[in-house]
Amino acid sequence: MTAPARQGHAWRAALLAALLGWLGGSIEPMHGQTPGQTANPPYRLYKPDGQPATLDDVASALARAEVVFIGESHDDPGAHALQLDLLRAAQARYGADAARRRQVALSLEMFERDVQLPLDEYLAGLIPENQFLACSRPWNNYQSDYRPLVEFAKAQRIPVVAANPPRRYVNLVGREGREALKKLSEPARAFLPPLPYGAASAAYEAKFQRLMSDAHRADREGERRMPSLARLLDSQSLWDAGMAHAIAETLASVPEALVIHINGRFHSEEGLGIPEHLAAYRKGTRMLIVTVVSDAENPEVLNVARYGKLGDFVALSVKATP
Repeated sequence: MTAPARQGHAWRAALLAALLGWLGGSIEPMHGQTPGQTANPPYRLYKPDGQPATLDDVASALARAEVVFIGESHDDPGAHALQLDLLRAAQARYGADAARRRQVALSLEMFERDVQLPLDEYLAGLIPENQFLACSRPWNNYQSDYRPLVEFAKAQRIPVVAANPPRRYVNLVGREGREALKKLSEPARAFLPPLPYGAASAAYEAKFQRLMSDAHRADREGERRMPSLARLLDSQSLWDAGMAHAIAETLASVPEALVIHINGRFHSEEGLGIPEHLAAYRKGTRMLIVTVVSDAENPEVLNVARYGKLGDFVALSVKATP
C-alpha cells in the first residue's frame, strides 16, 4: 500500500471511529514572534498557494473574521499547540488593553451543550475543577490537550462555549433517523439546533461517502451491525448543525465577538460542514478556516495539489523526533 493510500485509510478509520463512538454512547478521542507563541512550534503554517505563513499572518487575518475554525486531528500535538498560540494571540490583540476591543470566545466541539452550566460555573470560580470534570464528561485527552485552552480562558475571562449536541441525540439519529428527534421534549430540544436541521450539502455528502464507504463496507462484512450510511450522514449533519447554531447564538449575543472554534478537521475543511450550516443560520458571517494536517510526509513544504484547498491557512504538524 502506498503512503498516501495508508494515510487515506487511516483518516477514514479515524473519522468512522469517532462517529461510531458518538453513536455508541462513548467516545475515545484519538489520542518577530507573535505574543504567546510556543517556542519552536511543532507546526508549519502555509497559505493555500504554498507560500509560508506565520502566526502573525493568521492573527492579522482575524481582523476581518467573526469566526475562525481550527480543524484538528484529535491526537495531534501540533494542532493543540497552534490552538493555544492563536487563542493567546487573539487575546493579545483584542483583550482589555487592546486599541480595538473585541470579546474573544472559545467554542469547543469537546463539550456538549447540556454541560454549559457547570462549564460556566467553573469559569466563574463557583465550583472546583474536580466537580466541573465530574459533571462535564470531558474527553479522555482533556488534561493534556484541551485543559490548557480552558485554563487560559478562565484566567483571561474568556467565555467558553460547549458547542456540540449531546451524543445521546446523535446516537438517536444514528439508530432511528432524524425524524426521531421530534419525540424529544422541549427541554431536550433546547440543546439542539432548530428542527428540522439542515441536510448536508451535495459536496459534503459526496466527500463523506468517499471517505466512509470503504471503512463502512469492511465493518458491515464483519460481525458489527452498522447504521446505514444515510443515517451516519444525518448524525454527522446534526453534529455540524448543532455546533454552527451554538456559534450563531454566541455571535448574536456578544457584539463584536471573535469566536475561535475548535473541531475535528472534517467538520470545517474546504468550508464544508459547520461553515455551511453557519452561513444558513447567520447570513454574511465572516469566517476564517485553518486546517491542521497531522500526517503530511514533509511538513517543510505544502503539497498544494493535495492540501491547498483545505482552508485559508493550512498547518502541517511536525512530528517529535525520538
